[in-house]
Amino acid sequence: MGNEPCTVPSEKGRRVATGFDSVVPSLPGPSRGGLSLSLLSGFELRVDGRPLRVPLSAQRVVAFLGLNPGRVSRIFVGGHLWTLAREERAAGALRTALWRLGRPASMFVRCEGQWLSLSPDVEVDVADAARIARQLLDGADAATCETAFTGLRGAGELLPDWYDDWVLIERERFRQLRLHALERLCLDFSGEGRYAEATEAGLAAVASEPLRESAHRALIEAHFAAGNPCEAVRQYEICRRLLRRDLDLAPSAVLEGLIGHRRRREMANRVTTR
Repeated sequence: MGNEPCTVPSEKGRRVATGFDSVVPSLPGPSRGGLSLSLLSGFELRVDGRPLRVPLSAQRVVAFLGLNPGRVSRIFVGGHLWTLAREERAAGALRTALWRLGRPASMFVRCEGQWLSLSPDVEVDVADAARIARQLLDGADAATCETAFTGLRGAGELLPDWYDDWVLIERERFRQLRLHALERLCLDFSGEGRYAEATEAGLAAVASEPLRESAHRALIEAHFAAGNPCEAVRQYEICRRLLRRDLDLAPSAVLEGLIGHRRRREMANRVTTR
C-alpha cells in the first residue's frame, strides 16, 4: 500500500482516479520539507513557500488530518466533518472534498484504502509549536527556551472563526499549553535575570487570557525580581480590577500572600538601608 491516488465520483457516478495532473498542471514538485500547513491565525497550505488556493471543504479535511496525526479511517473523518449526514453521504462528501483539493492531495494527503493521513513531509505550525512548548515544560535548555519564546509569544489562535466541535477542543488544548509555556518562560527568564524577555512573555500570557490569575502572578513575580515593585503592584491592581469587574471575584489567597510578602520585604529593605 502506498500513497495511492484518491478516488472520487465522476459526473456519471462511477469512481475514477483523479490523477491530479489535470487539475493543477503547472504546480511544481516540492523539495522535501517544502510542504507546510498553517493552522494558527488561519488556514494556509504552501508548497515551497507558495500559498495554494484550497476550497473550504478540502481545507476542513486537511486541517482535520493535521490535528489528528497518524492514520485515521475515512469513516472517522467523515463522521466528524459531516456530523449530520448519514455514513454514505458523508463518505461521498469526503471523496468530493479530496477531489476538490486537486493535485496537492497527492502531496499532502496519503490515501491508503480506507485510511487517510497527512504526509509526514508536511510541516504543521501548531504541531511544531505544541512540541516545543511540551519540551519547555518538561525542562529545556537555553536553545529550546529561545525557540519557544520566538514561536509562542506571537502565536495566533488555532483556526479562528472555525466553530466545529473538533476545532474548539483542539483550540482550547493548544491555548492552555501555550499559556502554561509562556508562564514558564516568564519565570525562567526572570530567574536568569533576563527581565525584558520575562516581562514580554508574561504580558503575552496576560494578553491571551486577561482573567488568568497565574499569568498575572508570573508577571508580578518578574517585576519584583527586576526591582520594580511599583510595576508589580500596578499589575496586581489590574488583575484585581479585572477579576472584580468580569467575574465578581477577589484575587486568590496565593496572590494576596505574594503581594503582602513582597511588600513586607520591600519595607524591611528600606528600613535596613536607612
